[in-house]
Amino acid sequence: MTSTLPKTNRANILVVDDTPENLRLLAGILSEKGYLVRPVPNGKLALSASQKMPPDIVLLDIMMPEMDGYEVCQRLKDCEVTKDVPVIFISAINDVTDKVKAFAVGGVDFITKPFQVEEVLARIETHLKICSLQQTLQEKNQDLATAIYQLQATQEHLIQSEKMAALGQLIAGIAHEINTPLGIIGSSINNIANFWDDNLEKMPQFFQELSEESQAYFLSLLYRATHQETSFTSREKRKFKQKLTGELMAESVENPEEIADTLVDMEIYEIEPLLPLFKLPDWELVLHTAYQFASFKKSISLIQRATAKSGKVVFALKTYAHFDSKQEKVQANLHDGIETVLTLYQNQLKHGIEVIKNYGDLPKIMCYPDDLNQVWTNLVHNALQAMDYKGILTIETQHQDANIFVKFTDNGKGIPPEVMPKIFQPFFTTKSAGEGSGLGLDIVRKIVEKHEGTIAVESIPDQTTFTVSLPIY
Repeated sequence: MTSTLPKTNRANILVVDDTPENLRLLAGILSEKGYLVRPVPNGKLALSASQKMPPDIVLLDIMMPEMDGYEVCQRLKDCEVTKDVPVIFISAINDVTDKVKAFAVGGVDFITKPFQVEEVLARIETHLKICSLQQTLQEKNQDLATAIYQLQATQEHLIQSEKMAALGQLIAGIAHEINTPLGIIGSSINNIANFWDDNLEKMPQFFQELSEESQAYFLSLLYRATHQETSFTSREKRKFKQKLTGELMAESVENPEEIADTLVDMEIYEIEPLLPLFKLPDWELVLHTAYQFASFKKSISLIQRATAKSGKVVFALKTYAHFDSKQEKVQANLHDGIETVLTLYQNQLKHGIEVIKNYGDLPKIMCYPDDLNQVWTNLVHNALQAMDYKGILTIETQHQDANIFVKFTDNGKGIPPEVMPKIFQPFFTTKSAGEGSGLGLDIVRKIVEKHEGTIAVESIPDQTTFTVSLPIY
C-alpha cells in the first residue's frame, strides 16, 4: 500500500529484528519517509546502539535468539539513558498473554505481523507526537518549578520591601493565568487519548475499504480542516451553518443540519466541491473519520497555544522573581520591566481595567531593574486599588534631554489634599489594618532616589498621576 503520510526528518528509529528480510523492508519504508533508521539484528547490538546514541523510538521483534524482545525492552527501561524511549513491539505472536507481557515490560504499542505499512507509519507518528507533547509539558513544569522556587527565595526581601501587600493578589492572578492553559492542555490530552483508543486500530481497515474517490474526498476534508487561517465569530459561524444547510437541502442530502454543523465545527465553510461526496454510500464514515482527525489536529494546536501562553506568564514570573544579589547597575529597557509587571497583573486588569500605553522612544539606561520593577509594582497596585479595580490606567513614558519620565495615571477617587504631604512618609497608610504597612511609597521614593531620580504626585478627583523621573546616565 502506498503511504500518503508526509516525509519527516524529526526522528531516528532503531529497528531490531533477527530476520534480514524484515530489517530491509522496515528500513526501506522508514528511510523513504525521511527517518534516520538504524537496523540491528539482535538484542545485544540493540542495547549497545541505544547507549551510544539513544533513539527517538524502537521497533522491536520478540522472538530472537540469545536475548528476546522482552528482555531487551526491560533493559532499555532499566537504563537511565533510554528509560523514556518508546518501544513498539512488532511480532508474529498474536496471543493475548504475550501482548500483556509486552506492555508489562514497558512497551507502548504492539503491531502484529504481517503488518500494514500505513499502520506502522501512523503508530510511529502518533507516539512521536505524544513524546513531543510530554517533553513540552515537562519543560513547562520545570520552568514553573524553577520560577516558583526563585519567587520563594526572594520572599524575605519582598517582606522587607513591602511587596507582600500586593503579592497575595498577584499570585492569585498568576495561578489563574496558568491554570487556564493547563486546563486546556489537560482537556486536549484527553481528546488525543480518546482519538488513540477509538480510531487507531480501525485505521488500516478504514483505508483498505475506501474507494479511490472516497479517499480523495477524505484527504480534501482533512486539508480544508487543517488549513483554515481565518477566524470567525460565533455569529458568523451560525450564518455559515445556515448557508451550508440550504445548499445541502437543495441537493436533497439527508441530515443537512447535522452535516453543516460538523463541517462548520471543522472550519470548512465552502461546500460546493464536496457535494458529490454526500452521494457516495460511505460518506458518513468518511466525514466522521475526517472529523476525528481534525479534532486531533485541533487539540494539538490548542496545546501549542496554551503552552505559549503559559510560557509567557512563566517568563514574566521568572523575570519578576529574579534577584540580583550583587546589586550592580546594568543596562535595561524600562518598558520590559513595566510589561513584566502588567503581565503578572493580567488577571486583575482584564475584567475591569483599560490600560492605555503611550510609550515614547526610550534609550536603555544604567539602573537596578529589579528595584525598578518593585516601583512599577507598587504604582500599578496602588492605582488599581484607588479605582476599585474598575477604570482607566494610563502609562506614559517620555525622553526629554538627559531624563526619562514614567507616568502612571488613574481615574480613581483621588488623594485628599490633607493626605498628600504624608503619602511618602514611612508607616503612613490609609488602608485598613492588615492591608499594608505604609512602607510602599516610602520604599518607592528610596529606590527612585537611589537612582538619583525624583518622584512626584498630582491628584484631583478622577485623575491621579505619579511621575517618576530618572537620569539617563
